[in-house]
Amino acid sequence: MTAMQLQLNSDLFGALQVISGDEGLMKKAVKSLKRLATLKIAKDAEKNLMSSAELDRILREGDEEIAKGNLKPIAIEDLWK
Repeated sequence: MTAMQLQLNSDLFGALQVISGDEGLMKKAVKSLKRLATLKIAKDAEKNLMSSAELDRILREGDEEIAKGNLKPIAIEDLWK
């Protein structure tokens, strides 16, 4: 963890400590953090998506390799090794 991350963690937990006695504020904090976590998960998932054009290219290349006979069969048992 970087020094900045450590400081941010300290600030976060310090703020939570201040509001920990107020159930309403804690609920709002949890709701906000869950919303931020959902946005982060969606953003990370978006980075991992492949465009249709890229997927089409990969499939086309695979089809061409199979058509050329450049196919090396794999025994199903070897898939789990």
